[in-house]
Amino acid sequence: MSSSDLLPGFASHWIDTEAGKIFARSAGSGESVLLLHGFGETHLAWRKIAPQLAKRFHVVLMDLRGYGWSAAPASENGAAYTKRAMAGDVVKVMEELGAIQFALVGHDRGARVGLRLALDHPGRVKKLALLDIAPLEEGLGDGDLQRVGRAKFMSLEAPRPENLIALDAKAFLFDALKSGTKSGKLDPFAEALEAYAQAFDEPTRIHAACEDFRAGEGPDKEALLADKAAGKKLIVPTLVLWSADYAAEQPQLLDVWRDWAQDLSGEAVDYGHYLAEETPEAVLTALEAFLS
Repeated sequence: MSSSDLLPGFASHWIDTEAGKIFARSAGSGESVLLLHGFGETHLAWRKIAPQLAKRFHVVLMDLRGYGWSAAPASENGAAYTKRAMAGDVVKVMEELGAIQFALVGHDRGARVGLRLALDHPGRVKKLALLDIAPLEEGLGDGDLQRVGRAKFMSLEAPRPENLIALDAKAFLFDALKSGTKSGKLDPFAEALEAYAQAFDEPTRIHAACEDFRAGEGPDKEALLADKAAGKKLIVPTLVLWSADYAAEQPQLLDVWRDWAQDLSGEAVDYGHYLAEETPEAVLTALEAFLS
């Protein structure tokens, strides 16, 4: 099954940015809502939710730079994959699609891009929904040690992680995906799984993913620590959804976000890290209520 079959009725766009061409899909009309995927996924992560949202909103799905069908610019030490740079891609894509202001829903890496964008350009983001992240990785709790450990590994100096991942990139990706699900299986990814594998199993894409995590451990963290020290906060309405199964100390997670957001709501969802693919109905219900 092709990726277009998974999102019937969604138009395809290739948009020029400083990173190269960024791939996006769109459908629907009304207020604009951008959905950003996490590590190991592409825009197809939203295939179970986007068609329903498109009945009420102008929905845009985007492959982050280095992922899916978007450009993977050359980079060292995370320089081309800072969340600030990725947020710049978002601004360009949304402007090209006619949306100066928009709601943003992000999961995992996409949520980190959304956080950076909302802190840097609050006038762009009308509402912000963040799925299963803490502002800083240290706030995730003991239940997320596996995810944090993988991030630390991928952020090691090049090319060590790249070379090890390349020995069996598909196995590495599938292990990362299934270890984040409540079931410990790949079933939630179903028809999108092969597309994820094809998008990852290539040297420049493996390097791009590692650079994404190097940015997370370096300039992204430095920027957030500077924001925290300066008392900078999100001023847009913010929804936080997190995995009750995957984050061990979930009651404290909302408390952590209260230090960052002025207008905050949130709840735990009884599934794994990949909320939009594991329990789309619950995520859709929460998003529709929040976005409306």
